[in-house]
Amino acid sequence: TGHHVQPPTKTSPKFNNQDFTHLRDYCLSRGLLFEDDTFPAHVSSIGPNLLSEDKLSRLQWKRPTMIERNPHLIVDGVSRFDIIQGEIGDCWVLAALGSLTLQRQFLENVLPKDQGFKENYAGIFHFRFWHFGDWVDVVIDDRLPFLNGRYLSVQPRSRNEFWPSLLEKAYAKLRGSYQTLHWGYISDALVDLTGGVQVQFLLQKPPSDLQEIIKAAAKSQCLMGCTTMELKNGLVKGHAYTVTGATEIPYKNGWEDIIRVWNPWGHGEWRGPWSDGSPQWDRVPVEYKKDLYEDKDNGEFWMSGQAFAEQFFSLYICNNTPSFLDFGDQRGTRWSLAMYVNQWTRGLTAGGSNYHNVEEPDLKTYNVVVSLMRKPVNNMPDAQISFTGFLIFRVSKDCHGTINHFLQFQGLRDRLPVAFFSQYKSKVLKYGFNMSTRDVTNYFYLSPGIYAIVPATSEEGQEAEFLLRIFLRRQDSNDNTMLYMFGRLPSSLGWTLALRKEG
Repeated sequence: TGHHVQPPTKTSPKFNNQDFTHLRDYCLSRGLLFEDDTFPAHVSSIGPNLLSEDKLSRLQWKRPTMIERNPHLIVDGVSRFDIIQGEIGDCWVLAALGSLTLQRQFLENVLPKDQGFKENYAGIFHFRFWHFGDWVDVVIDDRLPFLNGRYLSVQPRSRNEFWPSLLEKAYAKLRGSYQTLHWGYISDALVDLTGGVQVQFLLQKPPSDLQEIIKAAAKSQCLMGCTTMELKNGLVKGHAYTVTGATEIPYKNGWEDIIRVWNPWGHGEWRGPWSDGSPQWDRVPVEYKKDLYEDKDNGEFWMSGQAFAEQFFSLYICNNTPSFLDFGDQRGTRWSLAMYVNQWTRGLTAGGSNYHNVEEPDLKTYNVVVSLMRKPVNNMPDAQISFTGFLIFRVSKDCHGTINHFLQFQGLRDRLPVAFFSQYKSKVLKYGFNMSTRDVTNYFYLSPGIYAIVPATSEEGQEAEFLLRIFLRRQDSNDNTMLYMFGRLPSSLGWTLALRKEG
């Protein structure tokens, strides 16, 4: 049965029912260092296919207190430059983490302050992640994997600073093993670190106002990342980066849009125009250059907006609401949210889909964002459910008939009949079904009316649990547009959504 998911509270559910304070107090009272039986210092926590048997046999687990005389969780604040990617291909996690360090309102939730290596140290730490509708508190011990004396996972730039390695270990535990971090989608990590909604722009056909979108996202404190497909001019193939800034500066006789990007390797930079040491910087006024330009091999670099769109494959933007759609103007904009959990069941509601996408209007007109997330079985990727998506049917232009339409649907006890889909086939908006990502999100302009939202799989008979989130935008304080969520249409996996302007 579907149920409404409440917004996260300050008291997070305990992952594996492990309570950080209780476990730490127990260890302190007995003079013990915590050892986590649910994610042990053992090859099972690494995963079966990440390393060869020979390397697995040489693996060592060390606590920070064994490595450094004076370890700290954080030294001089948290920064993206604290991170250097290790042997594991988890750039998608570290690029999202680099963006998180720029947004303190999210960072302080993920990285609790009630822990460290000085007071009350007992070899135990905890971190919070958003996991399928809930913030969960993940406890770990501080034994870290080393291979041939080197960090297997992320290594800190400062030898005695350990927040990146410990946070990465907690995320590996949440996902099942270190192996599950080896390749993934930055979109997943952005959502797991914020509990927010992410949108993706494919840059082969970028929106005409791409630079404006990025600047608006930066202004509204969004997390941003990007990915490459090809090896070009200093950029790495199949790699995730963090977008850390966007601005325009005077150049020659006009203005140039530039975008700042960071590589989670901690080195390896773009070598084209606007890179460190490029001649373009010689023609920028000193007062601009001194605030923006740094010639350091730290993985961060500037490039033109045009080169960014040419060199990168995708741009991802994430925030707790779709604030980038406000284009930086948040004075009169509010977003409401409804969340529901349900599942596709073979023979009942896993019916598949064969609809086609429709054209979309201008970005600035969107007022609804729909996000569908499927839950992996046992927290592992489910290869059998490759494509998911959702359909939005326009049921009625008349909002005053809301209750009557709802009562008509409520009478259905099995699922929406074939007659429903044939009746409204010409009035459907569809999204997804061509991506294997966990999270399928898109934005729409929906005029006042009644809509039915139907999450679906691409093929009949595929089963999984899913989370549906719907964000509704209100333009200003006088906008009384209402979002009515009537709940699941019994056994049909449809929800009725009414957009109604009152007063």
